[in-house]
Amino acid sequence: MKRRIIKIDEEKCNGCGACAAACHEGAIEMVDGKARLTREDYCDGLGDCLPKCPADAITFEEREAPAYDEAAVTAAKQAKMRASGMTIPHAGCPGSQMKTLNRKTESKDAQAPAAAAAQMTFAPVSQLAQWPCQIKLVPVNAPYFSGAKLLIAADCTAYAYANMHQEFMRGKVTLIGCPKLDAIDYSEKLTEIIKNNDIKEVTIVRMEVPCCGGLEFAAKKALQASGKFIPWRVVTISLDGRVLE
Repeated sequence: MKRRIIKIDEEKCNGCGACAAACHEGAIEMVDGKARLTREDYCDGLGDCLPKCPADAITFEEREAPAYDEAAVTAAKQAKMRASGMTIPHAGCPGSQMKTLNRKTESKDAQAPAAAAAQMTFAPVSQLAQWPCQIKLVPVNAPYFSGAKLLIAADCTAYAYANMHQEFMRGKVTLIGCPKLDAIDYSEKLTEIIKNNDIKEVTIVRMEVPCCGGLEFAAKKALQASGKFIPWRVVTISLDGRVLE
């Protein structure tokens, strides 16, 4: 398959090993004092190694390469942990373990007395439907994507817009990210999520700041690359918390 993968310029490489240490998948090894991509199927193409290279010897390229094998990467990590005598945590990192959060919806009759009580007290309820929610961490083929309405949101929006949960997250699978902080192109992973799952609609919520355009661009690029015709919309939030749509 043709996909994005890293390329290491051995002439530029100074042998510091920073990229190999930064590659959590173990795709890069030091061979004869130089960094080499020894397992193409271990490279996820996200480029955590790029900002660690002081010699700018690592770039992205689009070429034929084996698909990223997440199962093989996990098995290799566990084998390495066993060899070093470390305890293997159940189902990987607890912080990124996949979960579906079942949110109960109240009937209108049940909401009536609650509305009266709300005049005295207000207890908002989270509408996050799954974990993890970071674009970088969410599994591409998670079961909660089946028949889902997808919300792709800049992480600042939940802080700027007070009614984010009820107005935008409710009833949706939420994915958040910041292209400026992560410094990666989300479009490839979003394309795989949309292409390989039954996504019903996509809502993109971004801030009015220019750097948020990267998230909108990535989502639109993913929709186009998926080859599917899915209803979508973009909502822009102002810095003072207003909807500018």
